[in-house]
Amino acid sequence: MEEDKGKKIFETLVLTVIVFCIGLIFGRSIAPVNDISKKVDMSLFWQVWDTLDKNYVEKDKVEDTDKVYGAIKGLVQSYNDPATVFLTPEETKEFNDLNSGKYFEGIGAELGYSDGSIIIVAPIDGSPAKEAGIRPGDLILAVDDYEVKSGDNIYDIVAKIRGESGTKVSLKVLHKGELEPVVLEITRGEITVPSMTLKYVGDSNDVAYIDIARFTESSLSEWESKWDSVAQDVQRSGVDKVLIDLRGNPGGYFDAAVYAADDFLDTGKIISKQEDGNGNVQTFEAKSGGKLLGKKVVIIVDEGSASASEIFTGALQQNKVATVVGTKTFGKGTAQTVIDLADGSSVHVTILKWLLPDGTWLNEENPITPDVEVENSVEDFVKGFDRQYNEALLLINK
Repeated sequence: MEEDKGKKIFETLVLTVIVFCIGLIFGRSIAPVNDISKKVDMSLFWQVWDTLDKNYVEKDKVEDTDKVYGAIKGLVQSYNDPATVFLTPEETKEFNDLNSGKYFEGIGAELGYSDGSIIIVAPIDGSPAKEAGIRPGDLILAVDDYEVKSGDNIYDIVAKIRGESGTKVSLKVLHKGELEPVVLEITRGEITVPSMTLKYVGDSNDVAYIDIARFTESSLSEWESKWDSVAQDVQRSGVDKVLIDLRGNPGGYFDAAVYAADDFLDTGKIISKQEDGNGNVQTFEAKSGGKLLGKKVVIIVDEGSASASEIFTGALQQNKVATVVGTKTFGKGTAQTVIDLADGSSVHVTILKWLLPDGTWLNEENPITPDVEVENSVEDFVKGFDRQYNEALLLINK
């Protein structure tokens, strides 16, 4: 048993806070400008604007631009969908940089929503967050002296957590399944993350271990090019066992998940389905015949596996070409489009539901359930022992 190899959750990396309540980047477009004055009476809005302008005690400290952005965020929040969000120009740049794999400064954790609360989807491997004891599913109660409230915008919380490398931030969190919160002091760091890595493990290096951190790059074509390089390397190696690690993978491009899954499936097999707001369903099937057909495949997942990583896993699991090991996934089954606005800001809008090959909707009530459920305990974490990885390696070598 290789207790000291492939320890995805114990490698030394230092990363930023990353937000993936949004999940899929389905596409980008420029928003048209519409005259809504014919549809909506805006007089109340301007009445409140003028009232605040005239009466607020420190009105000189509030910029008009901040008022506009605040109003827009309120409008978007009225849809009561945590994945539909408005980002300021600064937040949009951070989001774009994040998905291109550039350097960031922060603690190295992916944030998301669960039942209206802001939680840790997953700490990044070896990051300051991970080393400080942050776990998937942690409920964030406070950042330094700020108490997090229901309805807080996740990007506002991210802004409080992020900071220069070497500085400290204090997080009060409630670990999943525990009753008493803990306060963790974390020193921020800086690093970039490769979208995927490949190495050969096992006593005879006869297992291809593919660690996919995210299904995004600066473009879909760049991600597909990297995947092709990895798949071709595995194909040339002649190994017949592939271990894919998707723990902490918050997703990315839907098309990237479909592209990678295609390499493992016979032509015509269903990879996923998408349902729009009118109930129309589009089916995505394998087309290429696959570079990695016939391989023995095991996939490792956890609560931090979300969005496109769940699409990929569900496709291989339901088509019976992979065994899934780990814990239940996040359950993120909606797709968003990114609409760029004239001033550099953007709005992310939920436009589709993701369905698994059997037609069921992937969501919090219906996440991916592993074939073999294995959880890394706190004791495992302290000892640096990766129980999930070792179980997966044993299974693939049977």
